[in-house]
Order: sequence, then structure tokens, then C-alpha cells
Amino acid sequence: MAKALLGYVGGPDPRMQSEMRRLQQRVQDLEAELVRMQAENDALVAVADEHSLLDSIGHLQREPALT
Repeated sequence: MAKALLGYVGGPDPRMQSEMRRLQQRVQDLEAELVRMQAENDALVAVADEHSLLDSIGHLQREPALT
């Protein structure tokens, strides 16, 4: 009786298999998006670090204003 309630009677349910494939594809898509966003974030962090380094060098080279 429990097997019948879970859908085991008559073999695998094609709707269940279709949903499982759809969910697996969605997981793959999200993993790919995560990798893309991490790479983009790393690139932005590198640019920000370079920019802050250039700013700090610029501050060191400035001369004080005459008063």
C-alpha cells in the first residue's frame, strides 16, 4: 500500500522524471551563474584594490597647501 502511495506501482512516473531533470538543469544553471558572478566579483575587487592603491600613492605625492 505504501509503495502505491509513493508512485512505485507501474514503474517510474514520467512526470517525476521530467521534474527531476528540470530541477537538475536549474541547479546546473544556478551553479554556472554562481561561478560567473564570483569571477566578476573577483575582477571588481582587483580593480577596486588597484584604484585604492593608486589613490594612496597620489596622497603620498601631494605637497601640503601653503598657509
